[in-house]
Amino acid sequence: MSSSLTPAIDQLVRCLRYLPGVGAKSATRMALNLLERDQGRAADLAIAISDALTRVRRCSRCQNFCEADLCSICESPKRDDRVLCVVESPTDVLAIEQTSDYSGRYFVLMGHLSPIDGIGPEDIGVDKLKQLLQESAVSELILATNPTVEGEATAHFIAHIAKDLNIPVSRIAHGIPLGGELGMIDSGTLSHALQGRKPFA
Repeated sequence: MSSSLTPAIDQLVRCLRYLPGVGAKSATRMALNLLERDQGRAADLAIAISDALTRVRRCSRCQNFCEADLCSICESPKRDDRVLCVVESPTDVLAIEQTSDYSGRYFVLMGHLSPIDGIGPEDIGVDKLKQLLQESAVSELILATNPTVEGEATAHFIAHIAKDLNIPVSRIAHGIPLGGELGMIDSGTLSHALQGRKPFA
């Protein structure tokens, strides 16, 4: 970081770099732009972040972000309780919802298995998912984890649990590029992948 920036600006730049796809130069430009031209918007941004951190929580059923005990999807009587789609993040829920091809419910892992990083089943709520499968009348479990090495490993782990409970398991079709992330895929491709899902071996 340049020595010409103040410690406060350095800290702001470091925080902006936490955002996906934001490097040092982009973060510096953002920080200086907020301070130079958009101080009012910068203040609004700070308030919005603080408000979200205070109010947003995880749904007690599916782990998605919400501001009540249950998210709007879990509360909806129009959703199909027999179908449960497992995804890695809230971004994936938004992506699938945009296709308008899915009417079941979700379980959001908030990550994937990664032994190298010390992330095990309990860290992503697999125990909670197993309990949900045991207590509900799910007739199909759709595995929609990202088609990455970690996502595939997570899908296999969850598939074994579901099969032990005699719950049919399917995997979204791989119309999605290997190594891609659901939140970055266009809705047409994602819709095709959902419609072409098949049993998971």
